[in-house]
Amino acid sequence: MYRKSTLANGVRVVSEVIPYVKSVTLGIWVGTGSRSEGQHNHGISHFIEHMVFKGTMNRSAKDIAETVDEVGGQLNAFTGKEYTCYYIKVLDTHLELALDVLSDMLLSSKFDAEDIQREREVVLEEVHMYEDTPDELVHDIHLNKIWADHDLGRNILGTLSSIENFDQKLIQEYYQDFYTPDNIVIAAAGNLTHERLEDLSERYFGKMTGHKKQEILIAPTLIPAYTIQTKAIEQVHLCFSTQSVSRSSPDIYTLHILNNILGGGISSRLFQSIREEKGLAYSIYSYQSNYSDGGLFTIYAGTRPSNTVEVTELIWQNIEDLKTNGITAKELLKTKEQLKGSLLLGLESSSSRMSRIGKMETTIGNYITLDEVVRKIDKVSLEDLQKITQQLFNPATTCFTALGPVTEEVTNELKRF
Repeated sequence: MYRKSTLANGVRVVSEVIPYVKSVTLGIWVGTGSRSEGQHNHGISHFIEHMVFKGTMNRSAKDIAETVDEVGGQLNAFTGKEYTCYYIKVLDTHLELALDVLSDMLLSSKFDAEDIQREREVVLEEVHMYEDTPDELVHDIHLNKIWADHDLGRNILGTLSSIENFDQKLIQEYYQDFYTPDNIVIAAAGNLTHERLEDLSERYFGKMTGHKKQEILIAPTLIPAYTIQTKAIEQVHLCFSTQSVSRSSPDIYTLHILNNILGGGISSRLFQSIREEKGLAYSIYSYQSNYSDGGLFTIYAGTRPSNTVEVTELIWQNIEDLKTNGITAKELLKTKEQLKGSLLLGLESSSSRMSRIGKMETTIGNYITLDEVVRKIDKVSLEDLQKITQQLFNPATTCFTALGPVTEEVTNELKRF
């Protein structure tokens, strides 16, 4: 059962009771990510995520790790474009310990100058490691081109120069701007009661003060871009994107179905035609990126340089087939059952339940029941899919990026598409 309440200082508390498990997953969600940054502090959301693990006024970094390890817990965090989450999974008897540790980390971190310098080196190594992972790097190069000069077009890690710029003053300024009670959601799922979670949240977070810095958000506009970036690696990595919708759009369920049909799994059209039938790629898929006021629909493939043109041609053939012939009623029914099954199976742990309710409250401010999601999936028609397919895949507004050993001959061939 889902419950929500709000503390006097504005901290929101959401919970979902799962009485048949012995665990609780607690997450502290902060409504800020790389989108809230500027050029001068690009990557600071992710850097602060690292820094809160480095020690507080009450615990050293080792103390934090040992406190969680002693009860068999799992502690971690992640940063997105529009939110940051710190979470811990423990046995249900250790809920208060979980709130104690996370509140200490978020409210009492030292941001010590020596720790900043040491962690800067860690994050710089993370950036270098990312540069050596082309199947991930290509997505950021792609996004930076098509959402150029927009907050959502920047990556989450930051750049070498921006990270070198981080100091105690810059970190504390950003922290004070966004780590405020009206910008925090405490989410928990598992064997607990909402009343106890609310009482503990009041005890550990009730004295927080401050208000989030006001932001003026501008919706992203896709800039048609054709990018070839050569790199001495084994494969060519390809990305195709077109403008999609925000996470609150009524079309989002239609797009989930379309994505599943085109490249969302091993039975999808792209996977079957390019990997299974032709053997031209190991990794081929599509996905959606949906934000508060915009989104992208993206197709990715990694292939040998000699297969680049053929893989690109096959991707466009699949898109054209969808636009011209649509899908069958049988294919639609199968896809709906796949999505519903995947959704329900993916919510069998306290961690996944916490993530769902925390993310929903942080990003859209309300709770959508599983029954409502299922109804919206079932409501999607063949006509809805045909309409969105025609709108989505317009060659004039489809963006393309290739990263790898692309020859001039291949570059000229790719311009046909």
